[in-house]
Order: sequence, then structure tokens, then C-alpha cells
Amino acid sequence: MTNNPIVWFEIYVQDMERAKRFYETVLEVQLQKLESPGMEMWAFPMLMDAPGASGSLVRMEGVPSGGNSTLVYFTCADCAVEAARVAPAGGRVQREKMSIGEYGFIALAVDTEGNMFGLHSMA
Repeated sequence: MTNNPIVWFEIYVQDMERAKRFYETVLEVQLQKLESPGMEMWAFPMLMDAPGASGSLVRMEGVPSGGNSTLVYFTCADCAVEAARVAPAGGRVQREKMSIGEYGFIALAVDTEGNMFGLHSMA
């Protein structure tokens, strides 16, 4: 394998405005609307020439949110900072910042749609 294995992610939601507001607040980013037939998509910022993956929030009829087994990790300078924004934005912290040894630190949270996601930092 010559590249990182993940190139895109999708987080399925039921209430797009609520989910968009949550992620924009916690990650302090602006999502951008993508045109896609049959679904509503809002993309996280992406740098085409940088390593790593980007993705989007997706609302599609018949596809529920929450209860899935896919976990997306967002990179952070200090994951405790973003974790502190989760509850005020309407989500909940599942696991506070914890060490994962030489690989840095993670925190786990649940968004307003019932999706669990991770926050990762080296500090």
C-alpha cells in the first residue's frame, strides 16, 4: 500500500442543520455544501495536496444515523480543547482525553445525531 487507507468518510445524520452546527462549533470549521443527487451533503474542509482524508455529513432518506460501527477521528492540537466544546454544542463526551502511549491522546464523543466520533492529538 502506498497511501493511507482512508480517503473519504461520511457521517449520516437526520437533522442536517443541527449536525452542521454541532461540528462547526466543536471543530471551529465551516462546512461547504456539495451537490449530490438524492442526498444532502456538507463537506469538511479539505486540502487536496495534503495527506489524510476529508469527508462530509450526509442526509439521505432511509439511512439512519447513530448506532453504527464506524469511528472517525478528527485531528486536533489538543483533543481536550475540542472535547470541552462537545457538551455545550449539544453532544456528550463518552471518554475524556486519555493517553494511547506513543501514538498520542484520544477523546471519544457522541454528536447530536447519536454518532460516536474520536478526537486525536499528539499533545
